[in-house]
Amino acid sequence: MLSAASVRGDACSSIEALGYVNVSRPLSLAYIEEQTQYWSSSCSAMLPSCIAFPKTVEEVSIVVQIIANTTERFAIKSGGHTPNNGWSSVEGGPLIALEHLDQANLDPATGILDAGPGNRLDGIAAKLQGSGWTFVGGRIGNTGIGGLILGGGLSYMSTQYGWSASSVLEYEIVFANGTIGHINGENYPDIFKTLKGGGNNFGVITNYRLQARRQGNVWGGNLVYLRTPAKDKQLLKAVRDFTEYNEDEKASIIVTAERANINVVDSWILFLFYDGPSPPAGIFDNFTDVNPLLDTTRTRTYADLMALSNWVIVKASVVDIATETIPIPSAENSEEVMETLHNHWRNISSTTLLVPGIVASIAWQPFPKRIAAKARALSPDLIDVDPSVDRFIVEMNYAFLPQGLYEEMADTMEATYTGVRQRVLNWQDEGKLPQAYLPLFMNYGFYRQDYFGRLRPESRALAKRVSGEVDPKGFFRDRTGGWKP
Repeated sequence: MLSAASVRGDACSSIEALGYVNVSRPLSLAYIEEQTQYWSSSCSAMLPSCIAFPKTVEEVSIVVQIIANTTERFAIKSGGHTPNNGWSSVEGGPLIALEHLDQANLDPATGILDAGPGNRLDGIAAKLQGSGWTFVGGRIGNTGIGGLILGGGLSYMSTQYGWSASSVLEYEIVFANGTIGHINGENYPDIFKTLKGGGNNFGVITNYRLQARRQGNVWGGNLVYLRTPAKDKQLLKAVRDFTEYNEDEKASIIVTAERANINVVDSWILFLFYDGPSPPAGIFDNFTDVNPLLDTTRTRTYADLMALSNWVIVKASVVDIATETIPIPSAENSEEVMETLHNHWRNISSTTLLVPGIVASIAWQPFPKRIAAKARALSPDLIDVDPSVDRFIVEMNYAFLPQGLYEEMADTMEATYTGVRQRVLNWQDEGKLPQAYLPLFMNYGFYRQDYFGRLRPESRALAKRVSGEVDPKGFFRDRTGGWKP
């Protein structure tokens, strides 16, 4: 263990003095390149005092000990796909970039996979291609697996295998005091549970031991439609019905609407997936019958699908992402609920269409009872969604160019998601939507949203207790961003 007396000056100088941990300072090529690897340009604009690139868990441990013996704020970065400023980015303090921890070691007999947080989904899919196994990851290839798993992780395969976090067998973690731990459901069940949906509050994960899943070629791609009011009605009804009635756990869909400057773009873009070379006849008919303008679906490798997905990333833009969870309406109330919520999004997003570079989107993501049931059966997690109702996870995005509009657009985003939330609560009071536990999905959470306040009280209490036990001095709680229990 590093002693406080051995730390000299600021953290960056002390890490450099070690002589074996790669450290980049401002204006170096490695520093500049790493700063481009965020989804939001507002995060790229936050300039760390240096970037440390540890290559082993031991190097992570020594870096953590050095930073802990200063008072500087810091950040830890896997893929940098959270757009919330200060979550995986930092101004004026050290950044720990985990990109060199990109191991993906597979046991081909058991499918047990040791994967480092330096992997992105497209990269790990490429590494596993041809093995007959896959990682239950997210849907956009550029996403880093670290933040994805710690937030839960929603996958095309969630109806088969629950959250991405549901497949974690063991975590290798560096705690606030530099101790290296190996946490599983047998030795430390409370810590193990809090790491599934608890975010960055407990330590730095340096390896995820995962149960990979069998997979060959898949079928998937996009359907694109020019928006009309009639298509709004058809597609909103179709995604509601699919969420309730689809019985094939290999089938998955995301239904998104997109708008850009002054309605140059006003469209629907659907993501279709089937975990097999082709879907059974009729399973996606409610969507294909709406006559898409473009259809890119076909049989392909999963690695190809992950690489294809990166078109959704809006380069060089400030990005805001927020989320709400809602119970699906009954068929009787479907039209009122779905169209009212969608029109609310259209009304708010209409106010942004003169913002330079604006792209506004909303995604309706089915979260049927089966996902909750599978997650609970595989492993306890902090999110603890019950299979009492079918739900949607709704994702709302604004991407835009002027960084000076960060706070103004944050207000717009807050109006968007609070409008959804208030309407849902009103319909529940009126009996038009069922009462249900509706946690926020961390991976899409906006910094102004209360992630832990939307968990079950006992889950929040567990996270707070475990955080106090593993980080009694509040190293992660007080000195880095993220939601805190």
